[in-house]
Amino acid sequence: MIPGPLNLITDVPGLKVGNAQDDVLKSGVTVMTADKPFTASVSVMGGAPGTRETDLLAPDKSVAKIDALTLSGGSAFGLDACSGVVAALREAGRGFRVANAVIPIVPGAIIFDLLNGGQKGWRDNPYPALGRAAFEAAGNSFDLGTAGAGTGALTAMLKGGLGSASFMLDNGITVGALVAANPMGSITTPGDRHFWAANFEVDGEFGSLGPDPDTGLGRQLESRKMQHMAKQAQGQAVPDDRANTTIAIVATDADLSKSQCLRLATAAHDGIGRAIVPAHSPGDGDLVFGVSTNAKPLTHPERELSLISHAGALCLSRAIARAVYLARPADNDLLPCWSDT
Repeated sequence: MIPGPLNLITDVPGLKVGNAQDDVLKSGVTVMTADKPFTASVSVMGGAPGTRETDLLAPDKSVAKIDALTLSGGSAFGLDACSGVVAALREAGRGFRVANAVIPIVPGAIIFDLLNGGQKGWRDNPYPALGRAAFEAAGNSFDLGTAGAGTGALTAMLKGGLGSASFMLDNGITVGALVAANPMGSITTPGDRHFWAANFEVDGEFGSLGPDPDTGLGRQLESRKMQHMAKQAQGQAVPDDRANTTIAIVATDADLSKSQCLRLATAAHDGIGRAIVPAHSPGDGDLVFGVSTNAKPLTHPERELSLISHAGALCLSRAIARAVYLARPADNDLLPCWSDT
């Protein structure tokens, strides 16, 4: 397997991604949509998720396909980004039809970025407008790092961000990942240079430094993020279950059912566990959407789904590292970028 031409989730034919952000707010929204409705499910393994309409994605629920997925900053406020996307889709005449009614189906998930140094004293919730703007910007190419839903993301030690990666499999199927990385844990080993995901890097996509030569890693957990957030909170306690989360989409053009999309999403969580230490904690809302555009039938479904799921996990690890590697400095940052270390 090799990366696609863009090394983005949009290497999966038919998918489009758009970003919108407010640099003063230090937050933003990323929307993934497609040329036509697509199949999706979701797997949640973190202890503190924030979601909208994800119950519809369970295999036993009646909605077969959806129109877009939204990743947003803003914690609970960011869930309203989905409303902006719904409004734009409705104006375009896209959605689930019930008689004369058109109802766009747009599940979403959020990260916590309310204590990251941005100005959060808004009167009117900015996220519906950011959601609409991200949807309207959707295309094949999009920015990574400090962009979209990753604009205000922070890891334990460095700025987080938006990441993506892809693989084209030998059987002609494409797999890609998109992630907003804002975890409680670290994405780099102690010293902030080597990535936990270094063994999965392809073609120098996040610095070519290779794995950390030290051993016995992971036993000491530090967090500059929590220290700085405590200062932002002006002496009030910052509970771990309100300040983190990595949210992701793993997509393929293989023809998968909702149940198979759930298996893809579940397996892709391995990519989070390989790239972030620790992951899936009570203080994270770690979540992966599994998506199929249903374009390419499978010849040997069980065998091919295993390979697709493995590729999805690899793409997600790479996307997480790329999110941090490509983060760029901005005014009032609480944490350094990887490029500053």
